[in-house]
Amino acid sequence: MPRRQDIPFAFRQAIHVEPSGRRVVTTSEFVRQLAAVNFEWTLAQANDWIKSHTRNFRDITPHHGEDRLWFMFNPNGGI
Repeated sequence: MPRRQDIPFAFRQAIHVEPSGRRVVTTSEFVRQLAAVNFEWTLAQANDWIKSHTRNFRDITPHHGEDRLWFMFNPNGGI
């Protein structure tokens, strides 16, 4: 059974640190991590959650579509 407190956990698990030190999240990876904790979300639902529940991530997707690339622009600010 899915638990609400697992959503932020899944988001943190989806964060990838690039060799440059930049922290990024793709919507598809967030959805994959959510599935691991029994949440079946669409890409649109995941994007809506990221927009409304994070303060330090900006959409830097180079193309149109629901699978977005999110960049942490203030790593000291938390999630």
